[in-house]
Formats: sequence, C-alpha cells, structure tokens
Amino acid sequence: MTAPSPASLDPVAEDRRARTDPLFSGLPGDIDVSFEFFPPKSDKMEQSLWDAVQELKPLDPHFVSVTYGAGGSTRERTHKTVARIIAEAGLPAAAHLTCVNASRKETQRIAEKYWEAGVRHIVALRGDMPQEDGSLGPFKPHPDGYNSAEELVHGLKEVADFEISVSAYPESHPDAKSQQDEIDYLKRKIDAGASRAITQFFFSPNTFFDYLEKTDKAGIEVPIVPGVLPITNVAKARLFAGQNGAEFPDWMDELFEGLDDRPSTRKLVAATVAGEMCRRLYAGGIRHYHFYTLNRADLAYSICHLLGMRPKGEGKKTS
Repeated sequence: MTAPSPASLDPVAEDRRARTDPLFSGLPGDIDVSFEFFPPKSDKMEQSLWDAVQELKPLDPHFVSVTYGAGGSTRERTHKTVARIIAEAGLPAAAHLTCVNASRKETQRIAEKYWEAGVRHIVALRGDMPQEDGSLGPFKPHPDGYNSAEELVHGLKEVADFEISVSAYPESHPDAKSQQDEIDYLKRKIDAGASRAITQFFFSPNTFFDYLEKTDKAGIEVPIVPGVLPITNVAKARLFAGQNGAEFPDWMDELFEGLDDRPSTRKLVAATVAGEMCRRLYAGGIRHYHFYTLNRADLAYSICHLLGMRPKGEGKKTS
C-alpha cells in the first residue's frame, strides 16, 4: 500500500479525534522524516547549511537529500555536500541526479563516485533545462544521454544496487498530457527499480489523498512520501508552484499579507499552516514527511515538534 496506516488505526475514531481534540494533542511522534537541502554557493551559505544539518540531526531523519542544480550546474558542490554529511554528520544522505547535459557514461561515472563516497541512495530525476534569463525551458536530452528518469533509474541499477527515489506530482507534471499519464509514467519508474516516490509540494491534504487513491488503482505499491514546503517567501513559493504544476491558493497570499517586515510572525504563521496540513495528513495515516527546508532548520524542526517528534533522549521517543 502507498500510505500504510497502523493496524490499530480506526479511521472513524481518528477522524472524530481530529475534529474534536486539540489539533496536536496526544501525538506520539511515531513518524519518519527526511529533509532536503541544496548545495551552498559561498562559505557563508555553507555554514548556514551545516548549522541546519546539525540542528535537524537529533531528530534522527530517515535520510537527507541534496539537490542537483538545473543543467548539472551544482554537480561538484552536490557531491561535496553529500560526502560531508555522510562523513561528518553521520546521516544517511541521498544525492539528486538528473539526465541534463551529460552522456550516459558521464552520468554513470558520477554514480560510481557517489558509491565510492558511501552514497547508497539516489533521487533520480529527469531535470530541467536552464535558460539564459535564469528560467527553465523544455527538456532536451543529451545526444548520448538518458532521455528520461525511467531510463536513468535503469542505468543507475546497472552501476550498483542503489536505493532510488523518484518524483511524483499530485497535481500532475507540467509536461504531462494528463494526471493519468503522469501516474502511468510513475509506475514505469517504479517498475524500473525505484523504491520510493517523493511528491512535489502541495497545500491541501485532499490533494494528496486523492492522488493516493489514483496511484493505488494504478497498482503502485511503494511508499509515496508527501513533500512539504513551509512558506518562507510567498513570491518564491508562488513561482515554484507555477514551475511545478502546483496550485498556490489565494488564501495563502491573504494570510501572509503584511508580514514582509515581520519575520518572527511570518515564521509562526508558516509553521502553523504547514503543521496543520501535516496533522491532517497524519489523521489520514501518513507517517513519513519530506521537508523542503531551503537550507533552514527552524520551520521544519517546529513542524516536527508539533507532530510529536523529540530529539533522541529528550521527552517522547522519536520514530
């Protein structure tokens, strides 16, 4: 099943409790979390990233992942960051890898280097084409490269027995002909060897649950993990949503209006909104959450705390 619920979970009782109890009462912290970072561009950004890693480490994440810039622009920095997280933080780290601007042989060499560095988990993506104006354009495969994430998954499995995660789109990928087309393609990526799908962010729990119903009908049985983006910048979040086919609700603009110069209040609102969505996902049986941190720990940590997670040895037992 894509979103297994505990055997003891009574959907009717859980729904009643979600409606009547305080929103975050009685949560035992029985969840798994993973955190996504991007490779830093400067020494100052690297220190900020490392501070975030150290702050989130006590939550014992299932894994952390490091993104791969459009067109492979952060290839070396991604490798360096992943290797450092494994060697110094001792956390299981996954490296993003795309099909853009690299031949099959080049991509396989990159994968081999990851394996040598102790990386056992790859997030395999098709990737986006960078444009001169900084925007993202239609994907164009390298003449000797992989044409899709499906092919990339096959290729990675030829290199080594990587654990492979792939992307999923609850509101459909912008390039997909239909949502069913996107789901059929997800199934092919799973059949190629992927063992997990991580979704694009969304802002309504029903969006995710509706998607799970459709993937269940398609016979997709691997875990589908909801991607959660706590809002730190409304304009950027709206831009990200537009690029990735996610709906950005009007009420979100209204909620954050007037908070540009009130960072503390903005963080409180952001943590509350994302925390409530995760609580409603929890009420539906979801136990693994993937946080797009934007290299900041505070919001992700706050939401995990609301969901009952505590650092090892402090209070409630973490997952």
